[in-house]
Amino acid sequence: MNRRSFLTRVLGASGVALLGPVACARDSGVRAEQAAADGVATPAIARLEKSAEEWRELLEPERYRILFKAGTERAFTSPLNDEKRDGTYVCAACYLPLFSSDDKFDSGTGWPSFTQSIPGRIGTSVDYKLIYPRTEYHCARCGGHQGHVFKDGPPPTGQRWCNNGLALEFVPEGEALPELRT
Repeated sequence: MNRRSFLTRVLGASGVALLGPVACARDSGVRAEQAAADGVATPAIARLEKSAEEWRELLEPERYRILFKAGTERAFTSPLNDEKRDGTYVCAACYLPLFSSDDKFDSGTGWPSFTQSIPGRIGTSVDYKLIYPRTEYHCARCGGHQGHVFKDGPPPTGQRWCNNGLALEFVPEGEALPELRT
């Protein structure tokens, strides 16, 4: 049974129509091309267009699975979960800075978590993989899946940006950020 059939059975045709195309168009593997179609790019960030094959050649298989197939790593497996130094977290695919260590906190969930992203660096879409809607977020430049944002975080935002550690690389303060991939 596909997503549209399932949602039509549960919600009826009018309920599916209210959800819009994102609910039915998302499949279990988010690709950069699909992220672009979902409006991930922002005017301030130029899109980096690469084929799936090009990304596979650049990234380790597990990173590729997480970033371009919307995978999730096991909780408590990322060294970034315990990273406490000052610095910047960049997209592991294209190296766009996404988060500051100033916004990182220990959520106890087993994944690196932040109260907010660097403005203009993230795109979002609705994810229905667990039936109920969640806000999935992606790198605004390459469309790489990062994680999900929840409304159970600490002040000042009340948000928890729950990120896959393999979707990020950490650059300690004082070290040069990597050049953006082209």
